[in-house]
Amino acid sequence: GQQIMQIPQYQHVQEGEDFTTYCNSSTTLNNIQWYKQRPGGHPVFLIMLVKSGEVKKQKRLTFKSGEAKKNSSLHITATQTTDEGSYFCAGHSAPQAPAACLQILPWVFRSRSSYSP
Repeated sequence: GQQIMQIPQYQHVQEGEDFTTYCNSSTTLNNIQWYKQRPGGHPVFLIMLVKSGEVKKQKRLTFKSGEAKKNSSLHITATQTTDEGSYFCAGHSAPQAPAACLQILPWVFRSRSSYSP
């Protein structure tokens, strides 16, 4: 079956540090979408990548699609507490077929300052 994996699935990051997370699919994807969900909130669409080797930026966030369209990465430069939340990747393996959406797994960023006593 089709699978999409996100590595790492959970990570603590010190505020100000950079971080990169990856999505890897077992099949070629026609598009890859990224979402962000704040604690207690609902998922918010961030971006869609549709081309091989595509790179898109949103301020401190950089999204990349692999050459084979089987993987993608999200890089956050100088993380801030406002970046805290779950980041989801999803992919469609067939055009015009939303029902073919692959499994979605979250990457959770939590600032260490959130856990200060």
